[in-house]
This record gives sequence, C-alpha cells and structure tokens, in this order.
Amino acid sequence: MLTHLHIAHFVLIEQLDIDLHHGFSVITGETGAGKSIILGALSLLTGAKAEQRMVKEGCKKCVVEGVFDIETPGIETFFTEHDIDYDPDEHLCIIRREVTAAGKSRAFVNDTPVLLTDLKTLCAHLIDIHSQHQNLLMGQAHFLLDTLDAVGEGASIMPAYRQAYQTWRDAKAWLDDLRQQQQEDADQADFLTMRCREIDDAHLQEDEQATLEEEADMLAHAGDIKEGLYSAMSAFDENGTDVAGHLRQATAALERIARVFAPAAELRDRIDSARIEIEDIADETERLASRVDFDPQRQMVVDDRLRMIYELEKKHHVETIAEILDIRNDMAERLDRLACGDEALAEAEARVEQAEKLLYKEAGRLSEARQKAATEMANHLTQTLAFLGMPHGRVSFALEKTPTPGPMGADMATLLFSGNAHLTPQDVSQIASGGETARLMLALKAFVAQRKTLPTIIFDEIDTGVSGKAAEKMARVMQQMADHCQVLSITHLPQIAALAAHHFRVYKSEEDGIVASHIVPLSADERITEIAHMLSGEVMTNAALDNAKALLGIAN
Repeated sequence: MLTHLHIAHFVLIEQLDIDLHHGFSVITGETGAGKSIILGALSLLTGAKAEQRMVKEGCKKCVVEGVFDIETPGIETFFTEHDIDYDPDEHLCIIRREVTAAGKSRAFVNDTPVLLTDLKTLCAHLIDIHSQHQNLLMGQAHFLLDTLDAVGEGASIMPAYRQAYQTWRDAKAWLDDLRQQQQEDADQADFLTMRCREIDDAHLQEDEQATLEEEADMLAHAGDIKEGLYSAMSAFDENGTDVAGHLRQATAALERIARVFAPAAELRDRIDSARIEIEDIADETERLASRVDFDPQRQMVVDDRLRMIYELEKKHHVETIAEILDIRNDMAERLDRLACGDEALAEAEARVEQAEKLLYKEAGRLSEARQKAATEMANHLTQTLAFLGMPHGRVSFALEKTPTPGPMGADMATLLFSGNAHLTPQDVSQIASGGETARLMLALKAFVAQRKTLPTIIFDEIDTGVSGKAAEKMARVMQQMADHCQVLSITHLPQIAALAAHHFRVYKSEEDGIVASHIVPLSADERITEIAHMLSGEVMTNAALDNAKALLGIAN
C-alpha cells in the first residue's frame, strides 16, 4: 500500500508530505481546491505523461515521490530482472518522478533510474487509479476481456495464447512473403535467367579489374614509361662511366688497407652493398624496359574487357566485380527457389496450419475461462447492484467469436445491463445513466479487488451522479473493499466521507498573490465541520452540524 506521498513544486503545490493509512480514506475539498492536482501527481507517479505545465512557475523541476509497503507475491522478480535493490524483509519500494521546466522527466525505483515502460509495469501491481472517464471503459471490449481474465483463469492462459498467436502470425507472415516473392520471381524468371547468363558469359574474376586497369594505364603510357626506364639505365653508364666498376675499385682499395685500418672494413662492406643494390636495380630496369612495348591490339583487348566490366557494374548499380557476382548468386537463388517453389510453399502452408490449430486450441481455453468468469462476475455484479439500491438491476456478458483471432483472443465482449425488470439487458454504454454507470463500475472494481492482489485503489469521484442512500451504500462497498486493500476516494458526497476511517481535506490559500494547494488530515472535530460544510455549503448551520454528527455516528 501507499504509506507516504511527497510532492514538491507541482502545479500549485509548493511542498506536501502526507502519511496514508491502510483501510478506507477519503479526500474532500471545494471545487478547484486542488484535488485533481493531487490526483495528477499520483498519476505521474504511476507513469503518466510528463508536461511542462506540471512544474510550478519559477521552479526548475517538480518531484513526486511515493513510499509503498508491498507484499505482493512474486514482486521480487521485477526487482531482480531490472537489477534494482530490494529488501524482501522490509517490503519497501520508493518510486520517484522528476519533471524539469523543459518538460523532460526521469523515473526512479529505489533510487535506480528506470524506463517509463518498466515503471508502468511495476505500478500495475501496486496501484489502480480510477478516474471518472474510466467509466466509459465498460463499453470497450478490451477492458472487459482484461477484467474477465484478471478475475478468472484467463490470466494464466494468456501467456500460452500470446505465444501461439505470435507463432501463427510469424508463420502466416512467412507464407505471405514466400507467396509474394514467388510471384515476383515467376514474373521475372526470364529476366533473371537472361541476367545470370549475361554475367556467366562474362567469365568474371574477382581480382581482374584492378589488374586490367593497371595494364591499361601502362599501355596508354608505354612510350613515356620506356623513355623513363632508358633514361634511368643511362645513369648507370653515362659517358662510358661504369658506376658499378668504380665501386668495385673502391672496394678493392679499402680491402687492401682494412688489415691496418679497421674503419676501412666497414666502409668496404657498405660500398659493396651499395654496388650489389645498384647492379640489381640496373638489371631490373633493363628487364622492365624490355617488357614495355606499345601493343595496339592488346590495348584494344584490355579496353574492351574493362568497358564490358564497367557496363555490367553500371547496369547493376555497383562498383566492383565481387558485388556483381553476389547479385548473380542472389538471382540464381531466386531461380532455384522458384524451381522448388511448390515444395517450399507446401512446407510453409503446413507450418501455418499447425500453428493455427494450436492457436484455436489456446483461444478455446481462453474463451471457456472467460465464459466461466463472466457468469460468476455477472452474478456478483447483480447482487452488488441490489445492495447499491438497484434491486431490479441485471447484468450479463455477451461473448461472441471474432472472425479471426487477435492479440486478445477470439472473443468480443459486451456488458449488458438493465435497471428495469421489464427491459431486456442491452449494451451498458447505450442505456446506463451516470449514476447507474458509477455504481456498476464500483461493483466491478469491488469484485476485482477480491480476486486480484492489488494493494491500493484510488477512486476519483466515482460517485458522480449518485446521492442519498445510494451514496451511503457505495461507501459501504468501499469499506468492504478496504478489508482487502487500501482504498482512497476523492469525493464530494458527505455520505461517503462520513464512512471513511481516515479523512483528508484539500484547500487553497493565497499569500502575496501566490496561490497554493494544501492537504491535511482531519481530526474528529474537524471532520464534523468539513462534512457539515459539504452538507450546507459555505454558510454553516446547526442543522448541518447535527446531520454531520449523525452521519459520523452511523458510520461508527
């Protein structure tokens, strides 16, 4: 349950710290006092979208922090999977949201940063905030199916169904892609065959392009190359001077004195090495010069070969022979696939058929579980409505099969309702009044609270459209729910406020032109005054005080 709430710099709230309790609590206050602001802070804590307007004017950021005492079975798994510190003996969980003036937000669980999706996952096990607009969910199939699964065996079946659904989807997608690909390949079979033959006839080698380009450059500049080589060769024997011969003479001269002059030996070796290198260079230059000849026919062959390669690369939008060969292999695979298309198609169809059988099996199990839960829930809702002042109220669920299975199964759910014994139940979203819808939703939440472990439920004016005895009955239902979980109700009705075990009042103040919202716990005497105001308005009357005491007396 939520044991402490801290809010700082949030809209009109400068600083707020409040301790909350187990059981049934209410929050009251005049319209515009800030009850919706507190609800907004709680929603932000559970993963609602952050907005710039949430930050109090003039502040850098707002902070909302909740301390939860949790004993939900299996909750430790969340902390282990997300590497978050958690002491199973203390059962404490601290959730914090921070929003900057720029609208950026961060979320923390036990001071560890978490993703918003992970925060929502955790809070789904800790707190349920029921706002007024959620009454409309009773007319939506996905909400009804989720509810039936939550209170029945559907929740335990759903993982297997989702796995079967995903397997079926994947198999069907593979089959659809295969059919489309085979159709495309069939349409292009002649074209693919022609392109493959064109590449095969070229007899391409991966490394030949670079070799050909180098040879083409040499042939195009054969005269310049030969002239340069001959010029280099002449340097070794210019004007009858034999460079190598002179070096040999120098080596011999140094050899004669090496015995008596040690440095001469090193010079001899160095000159001899230079001579060997020069002679080798001279031989290599001569050899290269003899190989370089201008061959017009060879140049034509090389140019034609390169032109063919460049045309293929341009046609296939690539830059290398290796890429052309990859494309050729891909086209060949498509032709092979087309040749074996019937076999591959039959295999893919068999996979879909097998996956579909498992899918419908799991969908059938899900439907049976929902039908059982629907019967049980409808009976409970009908009984609770009678307690809430609707003795002729009748509730049932219409479960119909969808044309094809979807993420939620193969069911369509409609909640049927009638508040009159003589009228046939119809879609609740079409015929229920605001007060009937409020009581029906409360009955539904009460049933879910008994079946599903949910530490905290917050009602935001679920009593809209209800008054008098019906309001008191709704409060009694909340009292009963509080035996199983923490219940917090934001209300305008004195009948509900009087039956709560704990009472908080929200009020607004203004100082130096600055408006601020506050929330405070009420003592026994303060509760009398607050409920009297709720009964009579701003002007306090003795009758209102007596009525307030009477309501509190009934509650006690």
